[in-house]
Amino acid sequence: MTNQDYQILLYYKFIHVQDPETEAKVHLDLCKQLDLRGRVLIAPEGINGTVSGTIAQTNAYMDYMNQHPLFNDIVYKIDPYHQHAFKKMFVRSKKELVTFRVEHELDPSKKTGQYLSPKKFYELLKDDDVIVIDGRNDYEYDLGHFRNAVRPDVSSFREFPEWIEKNLSQFKGRKILTYCTGGIRCEKLTAYMLEEGFDDVYQLDGGIVSYGRDPEVKGEFFDGKCYVFDERISVPINRVEEKIVGTCIHCGNQTEQYINCRVTTCNLQHLCCEDCNETFNGFCSHECKEKTDAVYLEEVR
Repeated sequence: MTNQDYQILLYYKFIHVQDPETEAKVHLDLCKQLDLRGRVLIAPEGINGTVSGTIAQTNAYMDYMNQHPLFNDIVYKIDPYHQHAFKKMFVRSKKELVTFRVEHELDPSKKTGQYLSPKKFYELLKDDDVIVIDGRNDYEYDLGHFRNAVRPDVSSFREFPEWIEKNLSQFKGRKILTYCTGGIRCEKLTAYMLEEGFDDVYQLDGGIVSYGRDPEVKGEFFDGKCYVFDERISVPINRVEEKIVGTCIHCGNQTEQYINCRVTTCNLQHLCCEDCNETFNGFCSHECKEKTDAVYLEEVR
């Protein structure tokens, strides 16, 4: 098969789903019948998914969704690929599409930050007076981000409310731009910020992925690569000027290679260059390597 024979779909929609558990079971059966692979979450607030398959399989999936009473107007971000981007197919019902856990009743289908097209977002990035917030986790930022964006000191999305309170309160009167991978996290993030008194809040429509595909902006001003939650790990965005911003956790040299620590209780996903990967043998630190060595010595005694 050629590079055009498979494709990856990324999508979401905030809409009330009365029975997410039943919907998830029906959805899983469909995906298995079509031989799709990926992850789909269905919650009372909507659906969020990314699946891979052949063009025929993914087109059949979109045909089904386009006839679904709840999901018929979803906009899909489509990437060609040479194979499946996932090993299995998971469909689960959850309380939230993206775990935020705040007291506010957030409904992005009714209230969220203003959408900006890639072109408008690109133009506003040139304005020195705007605040640009990366709506992803810190390790995603470290691989690639928009120039001059604020790095969030969070390792999971649920940490954002506390981070916002500590770091952004002084910017309530400023124009704030937000972005994330495909757009879904910014829907919740900007909805929360509006509830907290930020009144000039915007989000990149379609996220980084759509920005990279836009024929006018061509991903300009995004440095590094975009982290994705599938077998690819990262995808290029900037088609004007490629730049590596990731640095090795051990030596500080530039790298775009993410690996997981070999210690299963650690499993830290970290940036590591080829040389240090060989030197540290896949461990994230001397401490993790020493733990494994100690266990090995104990076993051979």
